[in-house]
Amino acid sequence: MTDRREFLRQSALVGSALALRLPRPTWPVAPAAKPLNILILGGTGLTGPHQVRYALSRGHKVTVFNRGRRNDRLPAGVTELTGDRNLHQVDALKGKDWDVVIDNPTTLPFWVKDAAEVLKGHTQQYVFISTISVYDTSKPQSGVTESSPLLEYTKGDPLAVTPQEFAKDFGGLYGPMKTASEREAKKWFGDRTTIIRPTLIIGPGDDTFRFTYWPYRIAKGGDVLAPGDGQDHVQIIDCRDLAEWTIRMVENGTTGTFNAAGPASVLTMAEQLNGVRRAVAGDREVKFTWVPAAFLESHKVTAWGDMPTWIPRSDPDSAGMNADNRGAIAAGLTFRPLGTSAVDALAWFNASAAEAQARMVKGAGVSPDREKEVLDAFRR
Repeated sequence: MTDRREFLRQSALVGSALALRLPRPTWPVAPAAKPLNILILGGTGLTGPHQVRYALSRGHKVTVFNRGRRNDRLPAGVTELTGDRNLHQVDALKGKDWDVVIDNPTTLPFWVKDAAEVLKGHTQQYVFISTISVYDTSKPQSGVTESSPLLEYTKGDPLAVTPQEFAKDFGGLYGPMKTASEREAKKWFGDRTTIIRPTLIIGPGDDTFRFTYWPYRIAKGGDVLAPGDGQDHVQIIDCRDLAEWTIRMVENGTTGTFNAAGPASVLTMAEQLNGVRRAVAGDREVKFTWVPAAFLESHKVTAWGDMPTWIPRSDPDSAGMNADNRGAIAAGLTFRPLGTSAVDALAWFNASAAEAQARMVKGAGVSPDREKEVLDAFRR
């Protein structure tokens, strides 16, 4: 778990330096039954721009509140408010009313508190985007549900944790701080709170390379190092599915806690890689060489980092890849085909600047030389 969270931290640092260029949707979107006035805290990360575009296409009014550094990612028609939650600067939110607030980027509980002190009584619903990483997977379990035990912060008042402390111990604090942030949201907004816990988010705009490594590598063809025996479970969600479902949730006024994990049925590592191959390989010959987890470990090939999206089922943390998603599906979560996500993620990568591509490639997966070295050792 710590290795995985450190990998996420490094990926986030890389991602923050890259520009997000997304095409406008070309398909028709039906208007919502009732237009809403929506405030999105953040709005310029992986899911935010998709949220904004979908909400506008449904006829909603959208305001974003952020530091104003990446608003070129957003389409026209968005109202922009500027502040810095790290510095407790939320004055731009005062004296205004919204039907719904969607909190995308929060990792520290005091961010929720500061915003809530201003927004309480000024919104009908508060949506907090959390993470599957809130679950305590230290003990063996087959999977997690929305009521499974959560990671807890035990070193004092979580509201007192600073951005500097968080940055120094991202791996240890990420899950517990999200748990504490969920509770802070419920403290202020009660039964008007919606908690969404996504699993690994993929698709166009994912500059962490956590999923895109696979379509990138498979599209090159040849002998591909594949982890385990292919039967380990994988859970992913396309950023557009998450973004659009969140908007439909607020249109319906749906509250509660939901695991935003896909697909609808079990996806194995072999099914994922074969699905990507069908989508991106074309007429290139691709062979998957499945290498046991113990061999990979002995050769310092890491799960999740060197082999993205993969956690061996021998690892207790694999329970996080078996999150019960029935509640989310009942609440309207849908999933576009894996092949669509793979093709679009690869197309977005290929359209990125060369410098951005180089940074992403260094962020996840194994280099060609390292891959050949491990495959040669395995054959010997």
